[in-house]
Amino acid sequence: MHFPSPTRGRRPAHLLLALAAAAALGGCSLPKFMSRGGGEPARAAAPAAAAVAAPATAAAAPPMARVPGCLSPAQIDGWMRAYEARRPVPDLPAGFGSDAADCTRAFFQQALAARMGPLVGYKAGLTNPAVQKRFKTDQPVWGALYGRMLLDNGATVDAAFGARPLYEADLLVRVKSSAINQARTAAEVLAQVDQIIPFIELPDLMVETPARLDGPGITAINVGARLGVRGTPLAVPADAAARDRLLAQLRDMDVRLVDGQGAALGGGKGRDVLGHPLHAVVFLAIALNAEGTLLQPGQLLSLGSFSALLPPRPGLRATVHYDGVPGLQPVSVQFR
Repeated sequence: MHFPSPTRGRRPAHLLLALAAAAALGGCSLPKFMSRGGGEPARAAAPAAAAVAAPATAAAAPPMARVPGCLSPAQIDGWMRAYEARRPVPDLPAGFGSDAADCTRAFFQQALAARMGPLVGYKAGLTNPAVQKRFKTDQPVWGALYGRMLLDNGATVDAAFGARPLYEADLLVRVKSSAINQARTAAEVLAQVDQIIPFIELPDLMVETPARLDGPGITAINVGARLGVRGTPLAVPADAAARDRLLAQLRDMDVRLVDGQGAALGGGKGRDVLGHPLHAVVFLAIALNAEGTLLQPGQLLSLGSFSALLPPRPGLRATVHYDGVPGLQPVSVQFR
C-alpha cells in the first residue's frame, strides 16, 4: 500500500492544486482550491500521461519521517486505542498546521489500514460550502477508506458507533480506468467511472471538542472516516448522450434525507458539492496525484456531504433519496 510521504513538498503540492484547478476548470463552478503557501509546483511540468504510468506501489514510496508538530508514535497508538474503544482523543494543539496535519494523517492511515482492512478508495471532505463554514476553511480535504468501513444497504449500526458519531447524505463512484487521474471536468470524470452508488456516510469527529476542529484538524483525523452504508449501484451508460443526461441529473438532483416516517431530516442539491458532485473526483485526482498517489480502477470515491452532519439517535431509520436521477435507488441505515 502506498502512503504519501509526510515530508514531500506539501506547499508546492497545494500550489499545484490551485494552478491546475484554475487552468483546467476556470470556466466552471468549481471553487478555487486555495494554496497554503508559495513555491514552485514541483510536478506542474510533468505530462499527465507520464503521471498515470507511474506505479503507485509501496516500494515507490520513500520512508516516512515526521515533520514538526506531527503526532508521535505513542500518540497515534493512543488514537487507535481510543478509536477502537469509541472514546474521544485529546483536542489537537493550538496552531496545529497543515504540514503537521498531512503527516499525522499519513501515520494514522497506516494504523487504520492494519485494523480496518485493505485500502478500497478515498473520500473528499469539506466539499459543501456550509460544511466548510462549520470547519473554518474554504477548500476541500481528503481521507482514505478501508474495507471494513463499508456496510450494506439497510445495515443496523449502534447510534454510538464512534466517539463523536454523525451521519450525512453522500454518494460514491467507482473508478473504471486509470485515465481518471487526468480528468479535469465532471464530464471527463463520468467517462472514467462505471458506477454511481448511493451512500450514507457515518463519520466520527473523534476529538474531545469537535467545534474546535478546522481544516488541518479534519485532515489529521482522516476526514473522520469511520463507517458508511452503500446502496444499489447505478451503472454509468456507455452512450455519450445518456452520459450527458446523467451528468445534468447529478448536478440538478434533489437529495432528501428522511426518517422512517418520511419526515425530512435534511438534504440539498447535487450542485451543493463544488458546483457538481463529480468535481469532488477532480479534486481527489489532483490532490493525490500531487503526492505521487494514483487513483486505481475499482476504487470507490466518496464525494462529500449533500446534507448537514447530523447526530444519530437510537431507533432512528435514516434514508437518502436522489430525486431526479432515474434508477438511483434510496439507501438506508438503522440506528440502535
